[in-house]
Amino acid sequence: MWKQVEFDLQSRRRGFHLITGEILRNLPPLPEVGLLHLFIKHTSAGLSINENADPDVRMDMESIFNHLVKECEPYYQHTLEGNDDMPAHAKSSIIGTSVTIPITNGKLNLGTWQGIYLCEFRDYGGNRQMVATISGE
Repeated sequence: MWKQVEFDLQSRRRGFHLITGEILRNLPPLPEVGLLHLFIKHTSAGLSINENADPDVRMDMESIFNHLVKECEPYYQHTLEGNDDMPAHAKSSIIGTSVTIPITNGKLNLGTWQGIYLCEFRDYGGNRQMVATISGE
């Protein structure tokens, strides 16, 4: 069985946002066993799986990435779309645009402290388009 759905995530400010619940609300019923592949159709945001309990982790991740990839570097050539744009592209390449999660007993088989993150790297990224592909039986 294969299913694919496309949906928009609500617009969020720059940062690391826990979106597991929003993802689940947009999915059809999951098979007993399978895989969920999520893909974000953007070059300035990413997807990751990380800590779902302590919000300090999401704040620290934002700080780490802003330290690693700074705005307004003199060597950036792609600057017409704002100071946050080129750094957002670089951060998206580092994090990646997809995650794959096992499905077991009709539920996402995430660890106890794991959740799905939208990594929003633009100040005003707008709604983000997602593709969810479900395979299983």
